[in-house]
Amino acid sequence: MAVDLAIESMSVAEKVRLLESVWQSLCAHPGDVPSPEWHRDILEERTRRLEDGRATVATWADAKARLMKLGQ
Repeated sequence: MAVDLAIESMSVAEKVRLLESVWQSLCAHPGDVPSPEWHRDILEERTRRLEDGRATVATWADAKARLMKLGQ
């Protein structure tokens, strides 16, 4: 199925809402979404970075707020 969206004309806030909708749809059936091997590699590296203090985490609310500010 082809979906024709005017993504380039969307604001950042609209794009974030679209991504949230797609993510919610995917999360409704997580078993249907295969995870490639390289995802595990990235997750392992990110875990190492968190454990040794080279990285920090942010809540989705904080990350979303930063993205929304970029679109203003």
